[in-house]
Amino acid sequence: MAGSVHDSAVYARLFDAGEAGRLFTDSAEVRSMIIVEGALAKAQGALGMIPEVSAAFIQRASLEILIDPGALTAGVAKNGVPVPSLVAEFRKEMQAPEHAQYVHWGATSQDIADTGQMLRLRQLLALCEDGLKELLGALAKLASDHAALPMAGRTYGQFATPVSFGSHVAAWGWPLLDLLKELPALRESSLWVSLSGAAGTGAEFAGKGAELRAALAEGLGLRDPGRSWHADRGPVLRIAAWLARMAQCLGKMGDDLILMAQSSASEVKLSASGGSSTMPQKQNPVQPSALLALARQVMGLKAVMDGAGMPRQERDGAAWFTEWLVFPQLCLSAAAALTTARAAVPGLTPKAEEMRAVFTEARGLLHAEALSFRLAGQMPRPEAQAKVKELAQQVLATGRPLGELAAEALPDLDLSGLFTPEEQMGDAPANARAFAAAVAAI
Repeated sequence: MAGSVHDSAVYARLFDAGEAGRLFTDSAEVRSMIIVEGALAKAQGALGMIPEVSAAFIQRASLEILIDPGALTAGVAKNGVPVPSLVAEFRKEMQAPEHAQYVHWGATSQDIADTGQMLRLRQLLALCEDGLKELLGALAKLASDHAALPMAGRTYGQFATPVSFGSHVAAWGWPLLDLLKELPALRESSLWVSLSGAAGTGAEFAGKGAELRAALAEGLGLRDPGRSWHADRGPVLRIAAWLARMAQCLGKMGDDLILMAQSSASEVKLSASGGSSTMPQKQNPVQPSALLALARQVMGLKAVMDGAGMPRQERDGAAWFTEWLVFPQLCLSAAAALTTARAAVPGLTPKAEEMRAVFTEARGLLHAEALSFRLAGQMPRPEAQAKVKELAQQVLATGRPLGELAAEALPDLDLSGLFTPEEQMGDAPANARAFAAAVAAI
């Protein structure tokens, strides 16, 4: 097996990261860092820190020169960071030593690497935004179309009270809508430029460090944090946390679908299913299983990221290396979860007859709470609960429906509508429609 499923010829389509995959390649990383070097030179030229003619030459070269990532291999093995080799290759390819000497003027490796990463993370968040909007649209349609379709609610894996399939879908969608609404603040708080020099003091920028950082941020369309963040991994951790929450929400949806599609329930028809190498009857929930597996991986990687979020002193190589090992995989797996969900939801179909059959098979137990409240109109609530619990035990012992036993034991109690699922869903249909309306409003 390949070291990463996202790079595997065998598994890449199962865990498809979509367009996000192109953001986490060696070529994309190198390209982003060259763009930063060009933008830095342009800003320094405008501030008179390097000759304007050299700045213009460097900035133009950054748009034209392509560097083979393989040329950096030996240098990275020695230096533990790609920027020294990148700068050397860039200067060589410029073939203009009089201008090339001003490349990377006063910056440090982490400035270039972190800022380049932020350029790619900006694109990743844009892809996630588009993907979430598409997914939410599909979930909203599903919730609206089936807002009043009764479905057995379950808590602790046991029958609870009636809900609707639409409200169940809305429960998947609401936290995703929250995540979408958080994106503007996340961009503001985390898509930062990094420029503070060797030990984070900007000493090499001749007193113009703050002005230069602001100019670089403006040139690249990133935020100026107003300080060094070499040893503050907050921006990266906030983005990782947002991605992890997205994957977690999608994993919950996948887990629910696995349960709803299992042979003993069969309450939904999936948009696609997988077969077995030996059992002809199998309709395996492949997409929901991928969602759950990706969520588990992302949450595990997030824990490793958190552990590396305490870099020592002004810079910590081990903490930085840890980010390199896990953050790209976290980003790709979160993106893969979103891609998978977008493919799974549009073809998802509830099985109304099977859902209704659950109420019959449950012999009325899904209405036990409603019966206890109806009975509480005739006696104290604790007594009503005890009486209904006694009737529920009789249902389990005899197999007779709760409604039948209640009619015999409580002849004076009005049972009209009590055992009709459509009349016992409470606010579930309204909640489903409210979710659909909230999505339509974005």
